[in-house]
Amino acid sequence: MKTFLFGVFSLLLISVLFSRCGVMFGGSKYHASILAKDHPNAQIYVDGNKIGQGSATGLFSRNRLLSVELRQEGCEPKTQIFDKTLRTGNFILSIISWGLIGVAVDLGTGSAYKPDHKTNSAIQRLTVKDYSFTVDYSGCTVK
Repeated sequence: MKTFLFGVFSLLLISVLFSRCGVMFGGSKYHASILAKDHPNAQIYVDGNKIGQGSATGLFSRNRLLSVELRQEGCEPKTQIFDKTLRTGNFILSIISWGLIGVAVDLGTGSAYKPDHKTNSAIQRLTVKDYSFTVDYSGCTVK
């Protein structure tokens, strides 16, 4: 009986400790749609991996910058880096409700961040977990 109660208590404690505000309300990843503006034949690469042509979707870590490269025959490749920013409201709520442990969990899992949609007009926030990125490939005249 003691072992059972210890197991139940341990699981309850772990679930409380690791369910921080950022993790609960956004997770450590987000969904993104990436569009090569006016270039449906452009190959889209993220972190060196091809993910689509013209437009693509993927699941990306919140704690990393998003590096998108467009390549199309007859054009120079274009790389655009999308910055991340702190999810301020979420971070403050973690501090108030969970203290330093909550902050550490949110920072460690990456759930304390989001794409910087307020300072970059190429990023559109659709929901807390969904973003749209538009890469301007105007240097490429081949359509």
